Amino acid sequence: MRLYFVKTPRMLKQLFAKYTWSFFTTQKEVYLTFDDGPIPEVTEFVLDQLQQFNAKATFFCIGDNIQKHSAVFSRIIHEGHSVGNHTFHHLNGWKSNETDYLENVELAEKTIQRLHNSTNSRKKVFRPPYGKIKKKQAKQLLAKGYQIIMWDVLSADFDTNISKEKCLQNVLRNVANGSIVVFHDSIKASEKLYYVLPKVLKEFSQQGYEFKAIT
Repeated sequence: MRLYFVKTPRMLKQLFAKYTWSFFTTQKEVYLTFDDGPIPEVTEFVLDQLQQFNAKATFFCIGDNIQKHSAVFSRIIHEGHSVGNHTFHHLNGWKSNETDYLENVELAEKTIQRLHNSTNSRKKVFRPPYGKIKKKQAKQLLAKGYQIIMWDVLSADFDTNISKEKCLQNVLRNVANGSIVVFHDSIKASEKLYYVLPKVLKEFSQQGYEFKAIT
């Protein structure tokens, strides 16, 4: 049974209006985001595909993966993409107390800053793993200057119960100007991602869209 929205309902965006769900624009712009990396097996494929279409994106990185695969993380930055915080250990906010959660976010942030060349100008963007975060956790992060980035379109590349063709249609049918789209540069999502990402980049490029990073 599916327990998620492919297209985020307007009511949910209004209920949690302090989070960023999409960007208001009349221009043909789309914001691709990739959660759970970096890992060599998948993130490098993503970077190669983005490069082919002169596309920029935002990678919400797990601190532990940054530490393990610093060369891949450095490539993300070198090629002009944005990086965001996805906690150090991929914590579920609903299952974590406030102190542990915030400490885990800050640990990931320090890891990012240690390897990022332009920390003073980098916007602190954060996406909660699983999209699950408690109100008190969010309030603290907003107070610390984080922008909480959610999404407008969920590809569902993580869902083992849907086909790669369905995953592709989730994106093609729901993207609008300013949409934030979620993919995962993870082993679990890789089979669908390898099929879907090149087609999404090609289709929206042909439609005249620009792929932008969240900066």
